Amino acid sequence: MSRAAPNVLFIHPKFSNTSFWNYVETCELVGAKYPAPPLGLITVAAMLPESWRVRLVDRNVAELTDEEIDAADLVMFGGMITQQMDLLATAARAKARGKITVVGGPDVSSSPEIYADLDFRIIGEAEGAIDAFIDAWETGASEGEFRAPLHSIDVTKTPNPRFDLLNFSNYVQLNVQFSRGCPFLCEFCDIIELFGRKPRTKDTAQILAELDRIYALGYRGHVDFVDDNLIGNKKAVKLFLPHLVDWQKRHGYPFEFSTEASLNLADDDEFLGMMRDAGFFACFVGIESPDPDVLVAMQKKQNTKRDIASCIHKINTYGIFIVAGFIVGFDNESELASEGMIELIEEASIPVSMVGLLVALPNTQLQRRLEKEQRLHDLFGVIEDEQDGDQCVSGLNFETLRPRADILEQYLKVVKRIYEPANYFARVRKTVELLDCSGVVGDLRRSTIRHDVKQFIQFLWNITVKRPDMRGHVWRLLAHVLRKNPRAIKHALYTAGLYAHLGPFAQYVQREMASQIAAVKADPNAPRHRTFRGKLEGVAAE
Repeated sequence: MSRAAPNVLFIHPKFSNTSFWNYVETCELVGAKYPAPPLGLITVAAMLPESWRVRLVDRNVAELTDEEIDAADLVMFGGMITQQMDLLATAARAKARGKITVVGGPDVSSSPEIYADLDFRIIGEAEGAIDAFIDAWETGASEGEFRAPLHSIDVTKTPNPRFDLLNFSNYVQLNVQFSRGCPFLCEFCDIIELFGRKPRTKDTAQILAELDRIYALGYRGHVDFVDDNLIGNKKAVKLFLPHLVDWQKRHGYPFEFSTEASLNLADDDEFLGMMRDAGFFACFVGIESPDPDVLVAMQKKQNTKRDIASCIHKINTYGIFIVAGFIVGFDNESELASEGMIELIEEASIPVSMVGLLVALPNTQLQRRLEKEQRLHDLFGVIEDEQDGDQCVSGLNFETLRPRADILEQYLKVVKRIYEPANYFARVRKTVELLDCSGVVGDLRRSTIRHDVKQFIQFLWNITVKRPDMRGHVWRLLAHVLRKNPRAIKHALYTAGLYAHLGPFAQYVQREMASQIAAVKADPNAPRHRTFRGKLEGVAAE
């Protein structure tokens, strides 16, 4: 039989409240509710037939009502592993009200068996499977599984996301995506499994059309390129960046950009110059470890044979500050791993360091190796505790070669040291001095002045009134930046604002680690089922 065009309800499940990436306290300082919207879901929404009526509920910014479920014919979800519990619970709620449920995203792509109770499952990148799902629905099917071909989707055919479904005021930033995939072979990473090692890129007109749409809808401010590695396909991005620079100039620089890239970004001055001229102000870099032997073992050789701190400082000279990722718990770490990590973070003056415990994600080389060695824990990939946030408290989901208590104690030492308020704000001050903001990132621009002034006033008011623990540090930082490098004021306040989340989060991690250490020491042979929720980006990631 043929069905009429359905009412579709897209639901973005809640992320754990105990995640490094949550930043809700920081969002509140500038009048927002959550860091970023679900780019994957609004992209999938654009792939549906025009006759299908679409609504979106992001459970991170709004409650879901029974009336919203009842008005839908199809309830569609996307989710990462960190959203697994809320996704399953909300899907069960929808099914109990007689609705047909659909799920896609990285978690179902890696662990489809966990989502067996949902009616339709879309495995892999949505562009490669959505048409088959639409045909099945329109011809009367009520269940099915549809798989996209691996790593071969032509992203130049990906439609402009449905940014009109968003309430921009809910979010600190918007997201766009230029490429998918990463050329490297890091053992712990599932990017290469989901998206492949040959980064595929959109064309210039396509990504500029997305920026045109955001601009036309009235958005101004922070836009994050959620690429797995912006320079993974350096040739393509180098062709694109001059057009981005030109677009920004023609529109009065309405956006400031951030992204993620590998550390070899520091090797290319031309590339860094174009990023500066386009308005990039921040970049996440996976450093993982300062130990070359550990880097080689994890197959992250691109970070070896280089002075990591010097690379960070080089990037700073282009007006870009670094958010870095570090991991504790590799098999060949030394007992002094924490000392080396702390020393590097301080020497490189990295304000924000996402330090986590090693975890074997589903569908990775690490998972397959540990499975072969019979070291994986039970219930691998299944989320059991809604308080589990991410690898900061829920890593080491395998039997370690070194004593687990030693690893946890090293990890605790790093977190405690780097997120002491005095140490954190000292790194921010040093970064302020290193940043060269003589480019557009340091300008006050007519196109964003209202947005910037509003956020500045909200931030300072909320810091002064609501966060007395931060008040002195922030006002001293403000005085320092005005004296030393006033053009870096936005960078300084951005990193200061992140501490509204990172300070309490670090305290939570320390309490959790102390509890885990005590439990391990009390019974080293006790079964452990701690699990993990991770961070991925892209259409399949949401």
